[in-house]
Amino acid sequence: MKQIIVVEDDKDIRELVEYLLVNEQFDVKSCANVKEFRQRIQGNKPNLILLDIMLPDGNGVDLCRELYRDEKTKDIPVVLMSAHGRRNLVETEHCVRDFIEKPFDIDHFINTINHYSV
Repeated sequence: MKQIIVVEDDKDIRELVEYLLVNEQFDVKSCANVKEFRQRIQGNKPNLILLDIMLPDGNGVDLCRELYRDEKTKDIPVVLMSAHGRRNLVETEHCVRDFIEKPFDIDHFINTINHYSV
């Protein structure tokens, strides 16, 4: 079963995303902040990381860059999410595979996740 780590501080969005992904047969590990994510990723190599940009204890773009620089995590696809249109990050940041703008279309969301969770 493919595993996805979701980092989203908004509880309602996190629960919706988790529900959608579990429905698609993913093993989902959810985190509300960067600190939880750092604990969750230790010794773990998910198939994909779904990462909100604005987090209470850090920035998703900075975390994405950090993951990309680490030999253990650089090959894990990262998809960023934000309510603040930042699609240009896909072109400017090597660590970002794709961007999902919130609120998102459910079909587009699922298709994007399936595409990158190889």
